[in-house]
Amino acid sequence: MYRSHVLVCGGTGCTSSGSEQIISELQKEINAVGLAEEVNVVRTGCFGLCALGPIMIVYPEGSFYSRVKPEDIKEIVDEHLLKGRIVKRLLYSETVEDENVKSLNETDFYKKQHRVALRNCGVINPENIDEYIAMDGYSALGKCLTEYTPEQVIQVIKDSGLRGRGGAGFPTGLKWSFAAANQADQKYVCCNADEGDPGAFMDRSVLEGDPHSVIEAMAIAGYAIGASQGYIYVRAEYPIAVKRLEIAIDQAREYGLLGKDIFGTGFDFDLGLRLGAGAFVCGEETALMTSIEGKRGEPRCRPPFPAVKGLFGKPTVLNNVETYANIPQIILKGADWFSSMGTEKSKGTKVFALGGKIHNTGLVEVPMGTTLREIVEEIGGGIPNGKKFKAAQTGGPSGGCIPAEHLDVPIDYDNLIAIGSMMGSGGLIVMDEDNCMVDIAKFFLEFTVDESCGKCTPCRIGTKRLYEMLDKITKGQGTLEDLDKMEELCYHIKNNSLCGLGQTAPNPVLSTLRYFRDEYVAHVVDKKCPAGVCKELLSYEIDPNLCKGCTLCSRVCPVGAISGTVKQPHSIDKNKCIKCGACMEKCKFAAISKK
Repeated sequence: MYRSHVLVCGGTGCTSSGSEQIISELQKEINAVGLAEEVNVVRTGCFGLCALGPIMIVYPEGSFYSRVKPEDIKEIVDEHLLKGRIVKRLLYSETVEDENVKSLNETDFYKKQHRVALRNCGVINPENIDEYIAMDGYSALGKCLTEYTPEQVIQVIKDSGLRGRGGAGFPTGLKWSFAAANQADQKYVCCNADEGDPGAFMDRSVLEGDPHSVIEAMAIAGYAIGASQGYIYVRAEYPIAVKRLEIAIDQAREYGLLGKDIFGTGFDFDLGLRLGAGAFVCGEETALMTSIEGKRGEPRCRPPFPAVKGLFGKPTVLNNVETYANIPQIILKGADWFSSMGTEKSKGTKVFALGGKIHNTGLVEVPMGTTLREIVEEIGGGIPNGKKFKAAQTGGPSGGCIPAEHLDVPIDYDNLIAIGSMMGSGGLIVMDEDNCMVDIAKFFLEFTVDESCGKCTPCRIGTKRLYEMLDKITKGQGTLEDLDKMEELCYHIKNNSLCGLGQTAPNPVLSTLRYFRDEYVAHVVDKKCPAGVCKELLSYEIDPNLCKGCTLCSRVCPVGAISGTVKQPHSIDKNKCIKCGACMEKCKFAAISKK
């Protein structure tokens, strides 16, 4: 038995911040002071507070050390692990109050969260199946196989009100019932782990921190619909997730939880991994299945839907990672428990990847119906540098921008659609007053243009034309007539594209036109970018009253556009200026401004 457990985040965020070196130093120092038999170092998944990485928590005290550096490890080992004295200066500041150390669950970031899909992330070693089993892992699968008929399993999922967390929000139990009703010699269960939205990392974190929850849920789905084979389609850019999935699948097979005759019930189910090459369109269900089949990832016409004719032409169920992560808890705790959370039409919780202009970047899981204000101002800690909230982009390239006037709208599937956005997979990017909404729309359009598979004309050509219009506007070459043409084109693309990529690609444009039309007008009529972002519409000026003539600006200007003598005010030749901003960045006297 260990007297202390040191949990170090081994998710992608903290790994990129150097958590592997922290683990190495920990083990080295623990061995040096003879604590190897008393202190257990555990590499976990994501704790959620990615902005504070590398993160380390010491139990039983629950001391939350943030932004840990290799040179801090010796002090933590000598003082905390050896002498029992918590190193308060290295603790997350919100856990220290009047010299007292409070629980992490009492901090603003965690106290409003309710973790279901993320319940084991940051708690267990994802590479150890025994730790998952100790947290009731595979009990739900055992319960289904020994106590429920397939029809009863589907009914529990229906009664829970669980809707797909991949974006569309289709009722999960209903989808399973469609596949179960179709007779075939072979059926499949697929998992969409091809998380492609810019700024989204929810599914990655679940796979890195709790891969067995997805494996267990897919086996339950296999039993419910009569499938014996499953595939997890995960993007190859997620090496840690892929590695942990491979380990988890091997362990599950070794324990008899995958393969033949699971729990001695006669039920057979096995899983395989398929790596995606990063095509955003392969997040669409039919394109994903086409890719698994070894063909180019392009969508198919629907109907027939996958529940009738899916992978290899057989009835197939496809859900995303977060949807599956909820399944075992629903089975164990009951449909009523899950449906007691959330809103009338959107049950349970939702995981969001909180990013952009926000203090607490990271993963949050909150009940459906939580307002955007609560997420941004309370959990997220607000906007840095005293800036004002301007908008939040939900749903990535498929979603829309929510303005400040809708900060108090409860977030669920229907409310987001009503205000011109969508849930998407859960990316939530916060923007402040320094963001140009025309530029934001252009950024997402550029992404969808690049990611279009090109199969259908509205998406292949329409998104390109839409991007060209936005580019023209950001260069100060647009007209008011262009705004009307853009809106018309948006609806044409939405109504005529083959798959969800094209059907939702115009959303960022439509939502910014709806809520920030004045910014478009400023670009077109005044030839100005109110946020000072669009390069072609900027001009840099030197205030002669503030300029000290230090010459630093002229020395860093790459094109020699700044002239002046020492100790005399300088000036910028606007014909030469390439608007790189190097001069403004280097000026120590705030004499240079952009307008």
